[in-house]
Amino acid sequence: MRRAATINTCRVCAPLGAVLAYRGVAGCVPLVHGSQGCATYIRRYLISHFRDPFDVASTSFDEGATIFGGRSNLREAIANLARAYRPSVIGVCSTCLAETIGEDTRAILEELARDPSLPPTVFCATPSFAGCQHRGFHEAVEALLARFAQLGERHSGIVILPGPACPADLRWLRRLASAIQRELLLVPDFSDPIDGPSLAQYQPIPEGGTTLAELARCGSASAVIQLGATLDPGPASVLEQLGVPAIRLGWPIGVRASDALLEALCQLTGASLPESLRAERGRLIDSYVDAHKYVAGRRVAIVGDPDLAAALVGFCREIGMQPALVASGAASTRLATLAEAPTIEDADYEAVEERARGLDLDLILGPSKCYPMARRLGVPLVRVGFPIHDRIGAQRLTVFGYTGTQRLFDDIVNTLLAAVQDRGEVGYAYL
Repeated sequence: MRRAATINTCRVCAPLGAVLAYRGVAGCVPLVHGSQGCATYIRRYLISHFRDPFDVASTSFDEGATIFGGRSNLREAIANLARAYRPSVIGVCSTCLAETIGEDTRAILEELARDPSLPPTVFCATPSFAGCQHRGFHEAVEALLARFAQLGERHSGIVILPGPACPADLRWLRRLASAIQRELLLVPDFSDPIDGPSLAQYQPIPEGGTTLAELARCGSASAVIQLGATLDPGPASVLEQLGVPAIRLGWPIGVRASDALLEALCQLTGASLPESLRAERGRLIDSYVDAHKYVAGRRVAIVGDPDLAAALVGFCREIGMQPALVASGAASTRLATLAEAPTIEDADYEAVEERARGLDLDLILGPSKCYPMARRLGVPLVRVGFPIHDRIGAQRLTVFGYTGTQRLFDDIVNTLLAAVQDRGEVGYAYL
């Protein structure tokens, strides 16, 4: 049933996703073409989740720019950033305001590119009325590849497009390079820029990220692996047009999904699965055996971005849990088909809670914004995805691979056990 208003939306705005992707490029400063409020909102959400400083520049639309356009604001913002930050590139994304007035931001940037005193820019259109953070992130990745990937002499490196994973998951993907002894080009890689060490002096542009040289090499890589089961076709299509073969997989959460990624890498490189990864896989399966009686048949609601939600559905079925409801604030054409479970897309939390009542849920998997709903329903919540604002360590909550799955599995089992203990009259200390 359609409603006239959204109540407590499940989605976060599209420019936020673009800003996160831009932050994964070395020397890049994100610039939001719109009001200061948009940039402030994005900073607040990202800082609360990652617990690190997060500079987001704004073209600061005022009444005049809203009526007459923001060309002068955009030029001044780029000049100010060039002077204050000395960036290697400025990542520009538009907002609802700029798009609603019909601002041709791309044409303005092409005109400004003729000024040699200004740094290079990359642009993606990200009005939130056309999508949420999931779309904004992948639009920015596609723009980065279209702008910088170059066709050259083919090399043996493999591009991985991981999506908006957490820094710990990006580091796990980076470690695979040594395991298979092959160069992996991660686009983007924001693991160090938004999860770095504590420094004595603030760095306006944190170190780390995918370099412009690495982005250029993506166009002549031996293959690209795109992680995201709901992406169709996704940013990998840019590299396909340059002759780079593409493999599309879901997020590697669970034994089967992790196997699929590692088998693809082994096929591409001719390498065999390292013994250390075999041991991790074996330990994960052993933990499934140990705890299957605690999770089998439990009914779970899953809330999150489409790619994460699809991966969690597969994982839950793998461990014997029953997805009773799958919900996303994004509008995906593939999630419902992949989930094969009752699905709500383009949802808000009011609609999710309405559907969840009467489902006899044992668990909810989702971000912090699920907590009020979980509390009212009396159902335990395992926090996963974005945003996580009421706990510390979201940047370390890995879910990729055998080790990430192990962490998530243990969290789920222990949460279910705690619920049994807390609700029981006896309060057993041995389960």
